[in-house]
Amino acid sequence: MTHTVAPTSTGERGSPGVLARNRSVLTGYFAGLGVVMAVWGTRIPAVQKSAGLDTAGLAAVLLAAAVGMVAGLHAGGRSAGIARSSQLLTGSAIGLAASLALLGIGRTPLELAAAALLFGAAHGVLDVALNAAAVRCQQDYGRPIMSGMHAAYSLGALGGAVLAVLVAHQSHMYVFGVTAVVVITATVAAAPVTRCVDSPAAEIDPAETTRQGDPPVLSRSRVWLLGLLAAACLLGEGAAADWSAVHLTGLHASPAVAAAAYAGYSAAMAGGRLVGDRLIARFGAQRVVRTGAMLAAAGLLAGVAITAAPFALAGWAVFGLGLSVTIPSLFTAAGTGGPRAVAAVAVTGYLGLLAGPALVGALATVTTLSGALLLPVALAAVVAVLSHRALENRC
Repeated sequence: MTHTVAPTSTGERGSPGVLARNRSVLTGYFAGLGVVMAVWGTRIPAVQKSAGLDTAGLAAVLLAAAVGMVAGLHAGGRSAGIARSSQLLTGSAIGLAASLALLGIGRTPLELAAAALLFGAAHGVLDVALNAAAVRCQQDYGRPIMSGMHAAYSLGALGGAVLAVLVAHQSHMYVFGVTAVVVITATVAAAPVTRCVDSPAAEIDPAETTRQGDPPVLSRSRVWLLGLLAAACLLGEGAAADWSAVHLTGLHASPAVAAAAYAGYSAAMAGGRLVGDRLIARFGAQRVVRTGAMLAAAGLLAGVAITAAPFALAGWAVFGLGLSVTIPSLFTAAGTGGPRAVAAVAVTGYLGLLAGPALVGALATVTTLSGALLLPVALAAVVAVLSHRALENRC
């Protein structure tokens, strides 16, 4: 049976052309965010070297970015009920680009920490505004499109990583500056089109919603469950980013093969998200997420248990494929409760992303890395078991 997203009460709010334009704008924002985050992530070692930071100094800068992001997620959730989506999208995108430029010119730990704090805050506001607007756009479409928009982030990150390789000989200050100029220029140029995200789809009469007796409210327990499942998935994503290459290196793989582990994970996740909307429309989010999480757990378990590089590479790729539609589906479910619910789920989820690599590392010190990687395997299995409750009667 075909599974569709229930259209909102104002199904006539936008013509197909307007909805397609809104979707294109939001997809562009997802892709741009992926590019910026990849450019930043790939040049962190250059920032550390330029500022003469030791490991503790770099950790402090990254902690400032994490603190800023948590604050930005909270602020985004509160502001989304007051400001228009277009204002939050445009303002936070410009702020993200400007703070990236500041990270390029920072020369002291204090300057870098301050810039990182702003960078994380802008990222948090943009993340909430973007996902909340994407949920509304999906509701207006009346069918799943969220996974495809998240695929744009994955593809943008992949493109940003390739770009970083191509300009590796350039200073990080130059790369950050050029990226910031391009992002700000594109954001300002797109501002008139971005305003269409607010009209007519974002203009909902609260009195009308109240009369229909269907206010966008999720129970506190449902929000917590969505957040915990998001944290479980993003812990696995953090483990893949920081430990997949180390895992392959421990199996005596060459540096190129070890690096291919995360590339395979990312490519599989992007591919899964590209087809995820069609799978959800056909089978429903509950079944797709449950099956995908089971596949992720089985894939990584095999990759860890069979101590051979080819199986490990395949295991990380299957892990990425299996989890590909989970985060878009969880944010979709949270979005039915409004921007504050999206913010709450995002905060909890990103705590898993931030804490995951450190937790895996701590476990590896008392067991082995292979033993520690059973944690994301177990959490994927938990997602498979509990996802039906979180996504019940939700797309």
